[in-house]
Amino acid sequence: MKNIKLTLAYDGTNYHGFQIQQNAVTIQEELEKAIETIFSQAVRVTAAGRTDAGVHALGQVVNFYVDTKIPCERIPYALNSVLPPDIVVTNAEEVAADFHARYSAKSKVYRYTVDHAPFPRVLTRHFAYHLPYRLDLNLMQKAASTLLGQKDFRSFMASGSSVKSTVRTLFTLDLTDHDDYLTITIEADGFLYNMVRIITGTLLEVGQGKRHYDLTPVLEARNRNVAGWTVPAHGLVMQEVKY
Repeated sequence: MKNIKLTLAYDGTNYHGFQIQQNAVTIQEELEKAIETIFSQAVRVTAAGRTDAGVHALGQVVNFYVDTKIPCERIPYALNSVLPPDIVVTNAEEVAADFHARYSAKSKVYRYTVDHAPFPRVLTRHFAYHLPYRLDLNLMQKAASTLLGQKDFRSFMASGSSVKSTVRTLFTLDLTDHDDYLTITIEADGFLYNMVRIITGTLLEVGQGKRHYDLTPVLEARNRNVAGWTVPAHGLVMQEVKY
Protein backbone atom coordinates (compact mmCIF):
# COMPACT_ATOMS: atom_id res chain seq x y z
CA MET A 1 0.00 0.00 0.00
CA LYS A 2 1.31 3.42 -0.96
CA ASN A 3 0.71 6.53 1.12
CA ILE A 4 -0.29 9.20 -1.40
CA LYS A 5 -0.24 12.91 -0.57
CA LEU A 6 -2.46 15.19 -2.66
CA THR A 7 -2.53 18.97 -2.83
CA LEU A 8 -5.96 20.38 -3.69
CA ALA A 9 -7.48 23.65 -4.77
CA TYR A 10 -11.22 24.19 -4.57
CA ASP A 11 -13.98 26.75 -4.73
CA GLY A 12 -16.03 26.04 -1.63
CA THR A 13 -19.08 28.05 -2.73
CA ASN A 14 -21.27 25.05 -3.55
CA TYR A 15 -20.12 22.75 -0.75
CA HIS A 16 -20.97 22.23 2.91
CA GLY A 17 -17.32 22.25 3.91
CA PHE A 18 -14.60 19.65 3.50
CA GLN A 19 -15.66 16.93 5.94
CA ILE A 20 -18.05 14.27 4.72
CA GLN A 21 -21.62 14.61 6.02
CA GLN A 22 -24.95 12.90 5.60
CA ASN A 23 -27.40 14.66 3.26
CA ALA A 24 -24.90 17.35 2.24
CA VAL A 25 -22.41 17.64 -0.62
CA THR A 26 -18.82 18.04 0.61
CA ILE A 27 -15.32 18.24 -0.85
CA GLN A 28 -14.31 14.99 0.84
CA GLU A 29 -17.26 13.11 -0.63
CA GLU A 30 -16.47 14.27 -4.17
CA LEU A 31 -12.76 13.51 -3.77
CA GLU A 32 -13.30 10.03 -2.35
CA LYS A 33 -15.76 9.23 -5.16
CA ALA A 34 -13.14 10.28 -7.71
CA ILE A 35 -10.43 8.21 -6.00
CA GLU A 36 -12.68 5.15 -5.99
CA THR A 37 -13.45 5.65 -9.68
CA ILE A 38 -9.77 5.90 -10.66
CA PHE A 39 -8.28 3.30 -8.32
CA SER A 40 -11.28 0.93 -8.04
CA GLN A 41 -10.80 1.01 -4.28
CA ALA A 42 -12.85 2.72 -1.57
CA VAL A 43 -10.61 4.90 0.59
CA ARG A 44 -10.95 7.43 3.38
CA VAL A 45 -8.76 10.51 3.02
CA THR A 46 -7.19 12.43 5.90
CA ALA A 47 -7.12 16.22 5.51
CA ALA A 48 -4.77 18.83 6.92
CA GLY A 49 -7.80 20.88 7.97
CA ARG A 50 -11.58 20.64 7.83
CA THR A 51 -12.58 23.84 6.06
CA ASP A 52 -16.10 25.10 6.79
CA ALA A 53 -18.97 25.54 4.35
CA GLY A 54 -18.12 28.21 1.79
CA VAL A 55 -14.38 28.31 2.59
CA HIS A 56 -11.99 27.89 -0.33
CA ALA A 57 -8.54 26.36 -0.70
CA LEU A 58 -5.47 26.72 -2.88
CA GLY A 59 -3.25 24.42 -0.83
CA GLN A 60 -5.35 21.89 1.07
CA VAL A 61 -3.44 18.64 1.67
CA VAL A 62 -4.82 15.13 2.10
CA ASN A 63 -3.28 11.70 2.27
CA PHE A 64 -4.65 8.21 1.73
CA TYR A 65 -3.39 4.64 1.36
CA VAL A 66 -3.95 2.77 -1.89
CA ASP A 67 -2.60 -0.18 -3.85
CA THR A 68 -1.75 1.19 -7.29
CA LYS A 69 0.77 1.15 -10.11
CA ILE A 70 -0.32 4.52 -11.50
CA PRO A 71 2.71 6.86 -11.52
CA CYS A 72 2.27 9.75 -9.11
CA GLU A 73 2.77 12.34 -11.83
CA ARG A 74 -0.29 10.93 -13.64
CA ILE A 75 -2.60 10.88 -10.61
CA PRO A 76 -3.65 14.58 -10.82
CA TYR A 77 -4.62 14.16 -14.47
CA ALA A 78 -6.60 11.01 -13.70
CA LEU A 79 -8.47 12.47 -10.73
CA ASN A 80 -9.17 15.81 -12.43
CA SER A 81 -10.78 13.97 -15.33
CA VAL A 82 -13.57 12.79 -13.00
CA LEU A 83 -13.71 15.55 -10.37
CA PRO A 84 -16.14 18.47 -10.71
CA PRO A 85 -14.51 21.59 -12.18
CA ASP A 86 -14.48 23.45 -8.85
CA ILE A 87 -12.15 20.85 -7.26
CA VAL A 88 -8.67 20.41 -8.74
CA VAL A 89 -5.76 18.18 -7.68
CA THR A 90 -2.59 20.21 -8.29
CA ASN A 91 0.02 17.71 -7.07
CA ALA A 92 0.44 14.09 -6.01
CA GLU A 93 3.40 12.36 -4.44
CA GLU A 94 4.21 9.19 -2.54
CA VAL A 95 5.23 9.90 1.05
CA ALA A 96 6.49 7.89 4.00
CA ALA A 97 4.05 5.45 5.58
CA ASP A 98 3.85 7.51 8.76
CA PHE A 99 3.04 10.81 7.01
CA HIS A 100 -0.23 12.28 8.28
CA ALA A 101 -1.74 15.30 6.51
CA ARG A 102 -2.84 16.88 9.77
CA TYR A 103 -0.41 15.75 12.46
CA SER A 104 2.72 16.05 10.32
CA ALA A 105 1.99 19.71 9.51
CA LYS A 106 4.33 22.34 10.99
CA SER A 107 2.10 25.31 10.15
CA LYS A 108 -0.87 26.41 8.07
CA VAL A 109 -1.42 29.63 6.15
CA TYR A 110 -4.85 31.19 5.65
CA ARG A 111 -5.80 34.30 3.70
CA TYR A 112 -8.89 36.45 4.18
CA THR A 113 -9.96 39.08 1.64
CA VAL A 114 -12.18 42.08 2.35
CA ASP A 115 -13.58 44.18 -0.49
CA HIS A 116 -14.07 47.62 1.04
CA ALA A 117 -14.94 49.51 -2.14
CA PRO A 118 -18.22 51.50 -2.07
CA PHE A 119 -19.94 48.81 -4.14
CA PRO A 120 -19.14 45.07 -4.26
CA ARG A 121 -17.04 43.89 -7.19
CA VAL A 122 -19.22 41.30 -8.86
CA LEU A 123 -16.40 39.07 -10.14
CA THR A 124 -14.98 38.52 -6.64
CA ARG A 125 -18.23 38.33 -4.70
CA HIS A 126 -17.67 34.62 -3.86
CA PHE A 127 -14.10 35.22 -2.64
CA ALA A 128 -14.15 38.57 -0.83
CA TYR A 129 -16.36 39.87 1.98
CA HIS A 130 -17.82 43.25 1.06
CA LEU A 131 -17.57 45.83 3.85
CA PRO A 132 -18.00 49.32 2.32
CA TYR A 133 -16.17 51.34 4.98
CA ARG A 134 -12.87 53.17 5.20
CA LEU A 135 -10.37 51.21 7.26
CA ASP A 136 -7.34 52.48 9.17
CA LEU A 137 -4.67 50.04 8.02
CA ASN A 138 -2.06 51.47 10.41
CA LEU A 139 -4.20 50.80 13.47
CA MET A 140 -5.06 47.31 12.19
CA GLN A 141 -1.35 46.51 11.77
CA LYS A 142 -0.69 47.68 15.33
CA ALA A 143 -3.49 45.42 16.55
CA ALA A 144 -2.13 42.48 14.56
CA SER A 145 1.28 42.86 16.23
CA THR A 146 -0.28 42.31 19.68
CA LEU A 147 -1.43 38.84 18.60
CA LEU A 148 1.92 37.50 17.39
CA GLY A 149 3.74 34.76 19.26
CA GLN A 150 2.54 31.99 21.54
CA LYS A 151 -0.74 33.09 23.14
CA ASP A 152 -3.95 31.66 24.54
CA PHE A 153 -6.51 32.36 21.80
CA ARG A 154 -9.60 31.15 23.66
CA SER A 155 -11.27 34.53 23.06
CA PHE A 156 -10.93 33.89 19.33
CA MET A 157 -12.52 30.43 19.32
CA ALA A 158 -16.16 29.79 18.49
CA SER A 159 -18.19 27.51 20.72
CA GLY A 160 -18.58 23.88 19.75
CA SER A 161 -14.91 22.89 19.95
CA SER A 162 -13.56 20.26 22.34
CA VAL A 163 -9.82 21.00 22.04
CA LYS A 164 -7.75 20.42 25.16
CA SER A 165 -5.55 23.49 24.74
CA THR A 166 -6.36 26.88 23.21
CA VAL A 167 -2.70 27.98 23.11
CA ARG A 168 -1.40 28.54 19.59
CA THR A 169 1.65 30.25 18.09
CA LEU A 170 1.01 32.95 15.49
CA PHE A 171 4.07 33.26 13.26
CA THR A 172 2.86 35.96 10.90
CA LEU A 173 -0.19 38.23 10.61
CA ASP A 174 0.25 40.44 7.56
CA LEU A 175 -2.17 43.03 6.20
CA THR A 176 -1.98 44.59 2.76
CA ASP A 177 -4.41 46.92 1.01
CA HIS A 178 -4.51 47.33 -2.76
CA ASP A 179 -7.32 48.73 -4.89
CA ASP A 180 -9.69 48.59 -1.88
CA TYR A 181 -9.00 44.88 -1.37
CA LEU A 182 -7.71 44.25 2.14
CA THR A 183 -5.82 40.96 2.40
CA ILE A 184 -5.10 39.42 5.80
CA THR A 185 -2.61 36.53 5.77
CA ILE A 186 -2.17 34.46 8.91
CA GLU A 187 0.32 31.66 9.58
CA ALA A 188 0.22 29.62 12.79
CA ASP A 189 1.13 26.20 14.12
CA GLY A 190 -2.59 25.49 14.34
CA PHE A 191 -5.96 27.20 14.40
CA LEU A 192 -8.97 27.00 16.69
CA TYR A 193 -12.53 26.77 15.40
CA ASN A 194 -13.30 29.97 13.42
CA MET A 195 -10.12 31.57 14.79
CA VAL A 196 -9.11 33.28 11.53
CA ARG A 197 -12.60 34.66 10.94
CA ILE A 198 -12.89 36.00 14.51
CA ILE A 199 -9.44 37.59 14.39
CA THR A 200 -10.42 39.21 11.09
CA GLY A 201 -13.68 40.53 12.52
CA THR A 202 -11.81 41.96 15.51
CA LEU A 203 -9.21 43.66 13.30
CA LEU A 204 -11.99 45.16 11.17
CA GLU A 205 -13.52 46.68 14.29
CA VAL A 206 -10.14 48.25 15.04
CA GLY A 207 -9.93 49.53 11.49
CA GLN A 208 -13.35 51.16 11.82
CA GLY A 209 -12.42 52.82 15.11
CA LYS A 210 -14.78 50.66 17.14
CA ARG A 211 -12.12 49.24 19.48
CA HIS A 212 -8.59 49.99 20.69
CA TYR A 213 -5.71 48.50 18.76
CA ASP A 214 -4.15 46.83 21.81
CA LEU A 215 -5.80 43.42 21.81
CA THR A 216 -3.92 42.16 24.88
CA PRO A 217 -7.01 42.58 27.14
CA VAL A 218 -9.03 40.51 24.64
CA LEU A 219 -6.50 37.68 24.85
CA GLU A 220 -6.35 37.88 28.64
CA ALA A 221 -10.14 37.74 28.99
CA ARG A 222 -10.23 34.22 27.48
CA ASN A 223 -13.86 34.98 26.64
CA ARG A 224 -15.35 34.76 23.15
CA ASN A 225 -17.80 37.60 23.90
CA VAL A 226 -14.93 40.06 24.27
CA ALA A 227 -13.58 39.59 20.72
CA GLY A 228 -15.10 40.85 17.47
CA TRP A 229 -17.64 39.30 15.18
CA THR A 230 -17.12 36.24 12.98
CA VAL A 231 -16.76 37.39 9.38
CA PRO A 232 -18.46 35.31 6.64
CA ALA A 233 -16.78 32.16 5.36
CA HIS A 234 -16.55 33.06 1.67
CA GLY A 235 -13.64 35.49 2.11
CA LEU A 236 -11.40 32.75 3.54
CA VAL A 237 -8.87 30.67 1.61
CA MET A 238 -6.69 27.86 2.97
CA GLN A 239 -3.50 29.02 1.28
CA GLU A 240 -0.81 26.53 2.23
CA VAL A 241 0.16 23.75 4.62
CA LYS A 242 3.83 23.55 5.55
CA TYR A 243 5.60 20.34 6.54
